[in-house]
Amino acid sequence: MGVAVVTGAGSGLGRTITRALLGAGWQVVLAGRREGALMESAETADPAIADWPAESALVVPADVTSPPSVAALFEAVQRHWGRLDLLVNNAGLFGPAAGIDEIDLADWRQVVDTNLTGAFLCAQHAVRMMKAPSTRSPA
Repeated sequence: MGVAVVTGAGSGLGRTITRALLGAGWQVVLAGRREGALMESAETADPAIADWPAESALVVPADVTSPPSVAALFEAVQRHWGRLDLLVNNAGLFGPAAGIDEIDLADWRQVVDTNLTGAFLCAQHAVRMMKAPSTRSPA
């Protein structure tokens, strides 16, 4: 199939998308802040649902709000597979459950940095990588 990066792959929709891609034969880079949760996503609880080779999943702990961390994520993709075909920009946070007049600015910035800036940084690196000539043939 191809090589995909899934951010927020440690839980919820990110975990579901990761497992679906692995089950369909994709090579998947699982990105997120919690390495343990990413490892759980890379494994399957029910081999009848999906049976993929371990080398198809690459766990890369990353914080999408940190430009150096995002750069390191995509450098890992380049080193490991030399190409990228799909970005699932899934990492995100819910904002505080409070009235606008009760939300702390630091909490607001954390949500914006994760949901907007993180998506931008990942898309920027992904597009650059997708535009670059690939030295490896598609998997």
